[in-house]
Amino acid sequence: MKAVIIEDEEIIAKVLQNKISKVAKDVDVITVLPSLKTARKWLSENAEPDMMFMDIQLSDGVSFDIFKEYTLKCPVIFTTAYDEYAMRAFKANGVDYLLKPVKETELLTAIDKCRKITGENKKPPIDIQELILSLANPSASVKYKEKFIVNIRNQWMPVNTKDIACFCKEVLNYIYLFNGEKYMIDYVTLEEIEDLLDPKQFYRANRQFIINIEAVQSVKPLEYSKLIIKLKEPNHKLEIDMSRLKSPEFKKWLDR
Repeated sequence: MKAVIIEDEEIIAKVLQNKISKVAKDVDVITVLPSLKTARKWLSENAEPDMMFMDIQLSDGVSFDIFKEYTLKCPVIFTTAYDEYAMRAFKANGVDYLLKPVKETELLTAIDKCRKITGENKKPPIDIQELILSLANPSASVKYKEKFIVNIRNQWMPVNTKDIACFCKEVLNYIYLFNGEKYMIDYVTLEEIEDLLDPKQFYRANRQFIINIEAVQSVKPLEYSKLIIKLKEPNHKLEIDMSRLKSPEFKKWLDR
């Protein structure tokens, strides 16, 4: 299956391309288009691909504008750091709407939907009424974990997720609260924890940390586009490094 990516951040596009090749060997990304201008030119000169991956907010506009000029029949997977465009996404051939950072499991599910639609040669299924209800009450369609149980002197104590500044993988997994308290939690991996969290509120910075956006004090760029994230007091001694590949994605997540 041939695919096209429309994404204005080169590093994010490469990360997405790598994830696609990892979860779907049969999907061949034939080109990456960094703007509306280049997307319009490419679509006017080439046959429609089997599927498209579109960032929504581009440097020269929003990708929905493409549908005003071209009648595309291929399924589209939208990738974005924002969720306010969901309705328009599903009206524009959207088969899935993935919030950045894109998780591999969700990406594979979205690609499987495209395979089915393409194989059956039919238009993407759209249930606008269901979508309206889910947007009016997001918690009805997607439920994120509201509390975590911590162990204190052989007792269980619930902690509100919103009070957690970060999750940290040491020998075991711990949470740091905004008040500076630290507790162990009974989860084996950060991947397991990440799936339970609202991606608008929490970000997987590296293999060791998941951070709350409200806990970020400052971000210091280093050489080779690396970042050092410093958390607010009393967790200010925690300095979290982030790789060059994740820097553009993190900046978009933070700058909303």
